[in-house]
Amino acid sequence: MFRVCISVLLIWLSLQISAFAAEMPNSAKALHLLNRLSFGARPGEIERVHAIGINAYIQQQLSPELLPELLPESPQLTTKLEQLETLRLTPHQLLLNYNPGIQLRQQTNVSQEQLNALNAKAQSVIQQATEAKLIRSIESSHQLQEVMLDFWSSHFNVFSSEGFGKIWAGAYERQAIRPYALGRFRDLLGATAHHPAMLYYLDNWLNTAPNSPGAKPPFSGLNENYARELMELHTLGVEGGYTQADVEALARIFTGWGYCGVNARQVPENGFCFAVRRHDTGDKLFLGQQIAAGGITEGEQALDILAKHPATAKFISYKLAQYFVMDDPPNSLVNRLAQRFQSTDGEISAVLQSLFSSPEFWDESALNAKFKTPYQYAISAIRAADLATSNLNPVLGLLRQLGMPIYGCDSPDGYKNTEAAWLSADAVLRRINWVTALSSGRLLQPAANSGSASPVDSQKLLTTLGNLVSAKTQQAIANRRDPLRSALILGSPEFMYR
Repeated sequence: MFRVCISVLLIWLSLQISAFAAEMPNSAKALHLLNRLSFGARPGEIERVHAIGINAYIQQQLSPELLPELLPESPQLTTKLEQLETLRLTPHQLLLNYNPGIQLRQQTNVSQEQLNALNAKAQSVIQQATEAKLIRSIESSHQLQEVMLDFWSSHFNVFSSEGFGKIWAGAYERQAIRPYALGRFRDLLGATAHHPAMLYYLDNWLNTAPNSPGAKPPFSGLNENYARELMELHTLGVEGGYTQADVEALARIFTGWGYCGVNARQVPENGFCFAVRRHDTGDKLFLGQQIAAGGITEGEQALDILAKHPATAKFISYKLAQYFVMDDPPNSLVNRLAQRFQSTDGEISAVLQSLFSSPEFWDESALNAKFKTPYQYAISAIRAADLATSNLNPVLGLLRQLGMPIYGCDSPDGYKNTEAAWLSADAVLRRINWVTALSSGRLLQPAANSGSASPVDSQKLLTTLGNLVSAKTQQAIANRRDPLRSALILGSPEFMYR
């Protein structure tokens, strides 16, 4: 098997020398659209884009809730999600019922067996959140929403492997990002700013005015972590023109913003609580604007200022263009998207509409210009091969190997989406090793087959991809049989790019 993978890697490296295509015919346009607005083509999707037209496909994906009958979710997907009971719980319910530390306070003389059971119960929360995320990415017909969830989850990253993050990361994505992924940026920004997962991860739950009545351990003073990342990573960008004085002012504005403790009596759906006794009661000067003392309303004013700032429009537009077009997007595109962002008050779907209709998006230089992240690669392979999602452990294993575990980025700037972050000889070999096993039928079963393992049908795979493989890939697979043919297709340069 190792020698097979090495041979596939050598073929991949030789194919990498030539460009995928010089022109973009209609089938290539459809595949380009599916590669960017979804996690890749599934059987019949290129034909569907041809049937309804590119513009109709874009509109359906931008507004799936307006005409749900045109883009329904499958009953099978709904059933799978309904079986994951922790998805229905609020952050406060998760805190009370799934955090081992709190559970231990309620018990005495806990045995090792009981402790293991508590840890396993807590682990089930992140396991179910991970399963739901993968299933939606693979099976949902609302693919652009899932793609934008991927984008915003890295932009507003939280880490799941420390403290309460283990039980809140999934709820954060479901509550603070999913409902607003195609909506208004200010609503999305506000939802993340109020969520316990974000406030816990970036330490704002500790942020306290030093001389306030609530300033007692562990709430002993200002914590600037969230204020700094809110400007540097979430809105203005590192070159957004803010100063250290603005960081300090914003930290003072957000003193007292945190999550509801176990003894809280009235807890909102998102688990957010404002500790008025720890809030800085003075006036603030933030980004040149006076903010009068007003408790929690100060934070809302600051979020308004940040969401409307021209630097925010430019920063978000650059990141969207980088994600959907190319690693170094043209300034002309970024500037037009920033203008659209400002003229629509940060309406994300409107900005995306401009992006998807731009000449830069459809330029030949954008075709297969984006190297897939490990997550995008794994999901696209499963979708193209039409494989079932009954066992997702092989996917999780690959993501861990390639350094992209779900909810596992410990840096607040999230996972990168550029080629430089993910392309290496070792990473390519690991991908090829994985799709070789995948193509053999040993990892996942075909969606329509629950019986014995069977290899991925290479002809069906080629049809799914519009037969849009390079001449060199066609030559490489010509005299080979399944599953190696399928492995060569899924391990080809054109498939590793989108």
